[in-house]
Amino acid sequence: MSRIGKKPVTIPSGVTADIANGVITVKGPKGTLTLTMREEISYTMDGSAILVKPANDTKAARAFWGMQRTLVDNLVTGVTEGYTKTLNITGVGYRAAAQGKNLKLQLGYSHDVDFAIPDGIDIKTPDNTTVLISGIDKQKVGQVAAEIRRWRKPEPYKGKGIKYAGEFIFRKEGKKK
Repeated sequence: MSRIGKKPVTIPSGVTADIANGVITVKGPKGTLTLTMREEISYTMDGSAILVKPANDTKAARAFWGMQRTLVDNLVTGVTEGYTKTLNITGVGYRAAAQGKNLKLQLGYSHDVDFAIPDGIDIKTPDNTTVLISGIDKQKVGQVAAEIRRWRKPEPYKGKGIKYAGEFIFRKEGKKK
């Protein structure tokens, strides 16, 4: 049995949840998020909580149980607190600047990289080597962070590139003389 799946998802005050037509809709102070329900899982409202249980005793239902509960919890957390990812840029001349609906990155290429900021995502650059990506959808925030990081992954010799805050970059020793 799923330990995560057994726990009910509590809905805080100021947040409303609705289960109808195969879709869970959660509305909160930061916005509205929806999730398409799986057939193998049953979702029920129990007062101020959502219970997620397998609809039948199949292997697929047990496999989806914990993940679906976590996705519902991510909806509730997203509309109440939101999600943030921080990227750090390391390297001589490497910098970033948020300009309207674009993020301008200078990463050692012969040209600047203009990254279009998708809807629902807010990008701030408190200084020219830090990028704060925030939004209410956890998957979208992580995907945007991964797409930005993909432009210049950190290399193991000098550590230059774009890395997540708190990420450990395994450093290699240089060439011996």
